[in-house]
Amino acid sequence: MAAASAVLQSEWTKIRTVSSTVWTLASAFLVTVAMGAGLSALVSSTFDDLNEAEQVTFDPTLISFSGMVLGQLAMVVFGVLVVGTEYSSGMIRTSLAAVPQRATFLFSKIAVAGGLALLVGLATSFLTFFLGQALLGEHSASIGDDNVLRAVFGAGLYMGLIALFSMGVAAMLRSSMLSLGILVPFLLLVSNILSAVPKAKEVARYFPDQAGAKIMQVVPDAMNSEEAPYGPWGGLGIMVLWVAVALLGGYLVLKKRDA
Repeated sequence: MAAASAVLQSEWTKIRTVSSTVWTLASAFLVTVAMGAGLSALVSSTFDDLNEAEQVTFDPTLISFSGMVLGQLAMVVFGVLVVGTEYSSGMIRTSLAAVPQRATFLFSKIAVAGGLALLVGLATSFLTFFLGQALLGEHSASIGDDNVLRAVFGAGLYMGLIALFSMGVAAMLRSSMLSLGILVPFLLLVSNILSAVPKAKEVARYFPDQAGAKIMQVVPDAMNSEEAPYGPWGGLGIMVLWVAVALLGGYLVLKKRDA
């Protein structure tokens, strides 16, 4: 137990003393809150311009999380840097010399960084929600409304899971540049483009970002969107499976390959 505590303490020291990881978490927080507030204010002022179907299926909770599109990218960068920096700096050799038990090393890093990402994600989601609803005025929702607390809590979980997924991918690829070169275009472009293609969208809705994002919806067909074959918790479950596979893959690569 003492050894495990020492490893956890070491990983915490690494994260808090590297400015890039601290700034990426701060960026995730600020971008999500600022963009969500801006779009909430915009929607409030232009609500009457929405068509009837969009007004009927209006989801004020989901609107306040509009900034998640960019905020999740900052979480991706955080997750990748936490793992990838070990390889790019060459510190992975020193780390494994100090902690030869590779499972202990990797999962201690994931536990510390994942816990921090979750805390930042929850702080972000709750502040984003309350600020967004204040700006939506008469079109707002209350935290006590049906399924709203689930959506707000789920938004924080989503941000934490995105960071964990990125850590797993970085552990498999062993390169920050390669990991970012795959994850950022995938989440920002490929996933959204495929979701607009009639046949491809049936597959794209099972991607981790699209499935996980369902947890943030209160209105099932929010903003006149198409109904998914799974509910909010089902979508989050699909995302958890993606995360589990990525982390397992990262562990297997670390176990079988030299530093």
